[in-house]
Amino acid sequence: MSKEKLRAKVEEVGIVPVIRTSSADDARFAVEEVAHGGIPIVEVTMTVPGAISVIRELVKNLPDVIVGAGTVVDAQTARQCLDAGAHFISNPVLDPPTVELVQKNPGVIMMSGGLTPTEMVNAWKAGADFVKIFPCSLVGSDNYIRTLKRPFPQIPVIAAGGVNQQNAAHYILAGAAALSVGKELIPAESMLLHKPDRIRELVKRFATIVRTTRARMAEAQAQAANPR
Repeated sequence: MSKEKLRAKVEEVGIVPVIRTSSADDARFAVEEVAHGGIPIVEVTMTVPGAISVIRELVKNLPDVIVGAGTVVDAQTARQCLDAGAHFISNPVLDPPTVELVQKNPGVIMMSGGLTPTEMVNAWKAGADFVKIFPCSLVGSDNYIRTLKRPFPQIPVIAAGGVNQQNAAHYILAGAAALSVGKELIPAESMLLHKPDRIRELVKRFATIVRTTRARMAEAQAQAANPR
């Protein structure tokens, strides 16, 4: 899949589930349940034991799922993830060498971390496809996203850190292209007891929030463009 198609798919789905588990087996379970729930995108963080091997296995066995690597904070690790077949690289900070490495690889996109306006613009200039605003919940939540989007409407941002069912719609309304969701989508209890139904239910809830919020936005825009 080309960079353009990957970017479009991420924006279309609007949710990037973050897989941060204590074992490789749990990571595989979580990915499979997220995919079964209807979200064909997952981010396996480098904090998962054997994360790179897990990514390699998932890419091979789940060809319809976009598998990314998360918490990648240096170019060396990014290279290993690319070699394993990762479709995107994500990190919580701005690391220009990593962004530049990914930018040069066809068929792979970069979700670069950034918190301040300067980091946001520098990530975009370095070649990031999305800028992940982390941790947005600690610096103004959706109001912070809205404030950033006013001077930089051309930069697609992903809201990350503290996104839950109560505020997800607010982030979309504020202009976020997608939401990065971890424990609120994959609860520790569900992982401990391997409750697939709970994970699938949460996946569907978040997907519904994104879909209905965007529909409301489109309706409001149409009404504004064609006032009676």
